[in-house]
Amino acid sequence: MGDPMTTAIDSALELLNRRLPLAQRQSALPPEFAAAHRAILRSQFQTGLIPDARTLPQGALARLRADDLVVVSKDGTRILGAYPMTTEPTPHRLVLPGRTIHAMCAVDALSVGAMYGGEVEIESTCRVTHEPVRVKMEGPRIVSASPEGVLVGVRWDKASGVPAAHSLCMEMVFLRDDAAAKEWSGGDSGSHTVLSLEEGAEFGARFFKPLV
Repeated sequence: MGDPMTTAIDSALELLNRRLPLAQRQSALPPEFAAAHRAILRSQFQTGLIPDARTLPQGALARLRADDLVVVSKDGTRILGAYPMTTEPTPHRLVLPGRTIHAMCAVDALSVGAMYGGEVEIESTCRVTHEPVRVKMEGPRIVSASPEGVLVGVRWDKASGVPAAHSLCMEMVFLRDDAAAKEWSGGDSGSHTVLSLEEGAEFGARFFKPLV
């Protein structure tokens, strides 16, 4: 018998990589496009800003958009975000020294510290009770969380479509406690995954760190 925590994370990773294989897509890019993608991610984290799309190598924006590695404006000219971070308003704020950015979902929010290190404070809400959720991280490590029993939920059956930021990401949420998780999932464990905060952080780290 494997470790239940590891099994839960492995299962969630398999499901997410089937839906949104970001690392696989990045590794298939021409080297200059992959470098541009990493630069977009780094700029979002370091400055809260995204490079002007006109500074990318020719053809890079179209390819990154087609692969759902970036989310762009409706007119196709501006990059709005690159998983796990975005300039679009979401329920998940990341407070870093001197800057604030948004994460696309709860799992994304827990991933940024593991990707780049340093202190990250997450400000979000429970999907069910709408109560505030606050998580402090140092790199990949959770330093504190309020409420103490906060969980991470992913609903797999409801979310399909491109970009995933506007579909699947909407179904990756924080949940106040076990009671909120039960209400949210309706007891349907087949299409819902519920993870502890530590499991959610490891899940996110394993999914996103290869992009850096």
